[in-house]
Amino acid sequence: MYGYDQPGYAGQQPYGVQQPPAAAGYGDQQLYPEQQSSAPAAAAPAPPSLVDALRAYTSGAMSSEEFHDIFLSAKIYCPRGENPGFLALHNTQQPVIPLFTSLKELRRYAGKESRHFTVTGGEVLDLLPAGYGFALDMEGEHRLVLDAKSVEEMVDYTMRRLYG
Repeated sequence: MYGYDQPGYAGQQPYGVQQPPAAAGYGDQQLYPEQQSSAPAAAAPAPPSLVDALRAYTSGAMSSEEFHDIFLSAKIYCPRGENPGFLALHNTQQPVIPLFTSLKELRRYAGKESRHFTVTGGEVLDLLPAGYGFALDMEGEHRLVLDAKSVEEMVDYTMRRLYG
């Protein structure tokens, strides 16, 4: 063969081929360093579900900040009507939007065949109309009712954490 099989001079490699360092070869290389350990990596504990966080928060076992962090990324179930948007309860001191931590909780309140949509807690804070509070798991054992001022404080807290 011409070229690659026969180096021109003793110890010289063909053009474009690099000699690996003497200490490392293919057997010594670790292409995926995260696979070096033979011991299984400990998985990070999963954050509590929104239901668990709600129970802990309403019983005083969880801080407002911890609950807030879980609420932002949690899936929220919302009853829906004929028109897009949140349904509001106006038979309270201030208008309140009913929200639920699970489909089971929503159906306990609105019935088995109720129509609904889901959003994250962060989207709730973004989309909730000004002047409205919300009630989380209204028929639940650990319900939480936040008035419009409390919701505004949650939004302000979120903005400070996101943007400094």
